[in-house]
Amino acid sequence: MIIGVPKEIMHGELRVSAIPETVEKLVKSGAEVLVEKSAGVGAHYLDSQYEEAGARLVEDVAELYEKADVILKVKEPQFNQAKGVHEVDMMHEGQYLITFLHPAAPVNHEMIKNLARKGVIGLTLDGVPRISRAQNMDALTSMSTCAGYKGILLAANELSKFVPQIFCAVGMIKPVNTLIIGTGVGGLQALATAKRLGSVVYAADIRPDAAEQAKSLGAKVVDTGVPADLAVGQGGYALSLSEEVLNKERELLKETVAQMDIVFCGALVPGKLAPILLTEEMVASMAPGSVIVDISIDQGGNCAITEPGEVVVKHGVTIIGIKNIPGMLATSSTWMFANNIYHLVNYLTKDGKIELDRNDEIVSSILTTIGGEIVHAGAKEAMGL
Repeated sequence: MIIGVPKEIMHGELRVSAIPETVEKLVKSGAEVLVEKSAGVGAHYLDSQYEEAGARLVEDVAELYEKADVILKVKEPQFNQAKGVHEVDMMHEGQYLITFLHPAAPVNHEMIKNLARKGVIGLTLDGVPRISRAQNMDALTSMSTCAGYKGILLAANELSKFVPQIFCAVGMIKPVNTLIIGTGVGGLQALATAKRLGSVVYAADIRPDAAEQAKSLGAKVVDTGVPADLAVGQGGYALSLSEEVLNKERELLKETVAQMDIVFCGALVPGKLAPILLTEEMVASMAPGSVIVDISIDQGGNCAITEPGEVVVKHGVTIIGIKNIPGMLATSSTWMFANNIYHLVNYLTKDGKIELDRNDEIVSSILTTIGGEIVHAGAKEAMGL
């Protein structure tokens, strides 16, 4: 089995899907690993380290795509400006692609359709179920930890205020108010980081257990008004809500949002579009200079006016829609990601090649395209298929 590790080409993306440590393990298991030259430089992994681990360095990424049976990537395929071709168009029928595809997000629909047309077997890392035997493969949890921590630091950097309470010769400056919407892994990390910086922290989550966890970390919990039987699905994940219920939730959040200096958006529904919880009207109600960080943007975003991949100012509010916040912690996030993806490849490999048991919960949750078809339930729903 030949595994290809291309350099990531999304703007600002410094991560890489494999590190020398995981390359060495893959090689020892019998795989041949091709690594594009300079693929790891952004995360401070050198070409010489990959060679020492047993990888073969490849100058031309087209050669890597042509020869590899399996492609490991961090972000979804992009248009390669240097080559003048989309990464999908360098892939071939029967090739496995393992990465974050975010197949439900509208911005990725055409790319997903093209993967299917090419006959590529796409496996999306954001679909890994949160079950005990998949814990070490769960890259979404790892990256959510990074996004929660770094997202709050980005917000603090954009603010024109001190975050903590400050006493000085002319008086006292009050601490800022931060609202965390969605207290999953990323939200809880954001909450803890905001708390450590000295902010007064509020939290909102439709799941009672998640709200209780936020409270235990010192947050003031905002009631969302969503009954538990409508909010919580299998495995404790949030469920999709009807527009009627979402409207009630937005009404209850409205007053709190208007008082916030920072709003961190991290509410996700596995495999589906993120719910819109902040309307443009709610953004306009915030004080000038406030900041919104929307880490759910890969799945459409929680704020109605977040621009994917951009940092913009609307109604005097800075809205951060950066799509690869974990990439800003390139060394730590790469180490986590590379180990997650290694464990997934190892799990899927039987007798030296990947074999998919579609009755397996992990496989069925991550499988996105196969045999020329889109099979991911969330993507099909979002596309109206």
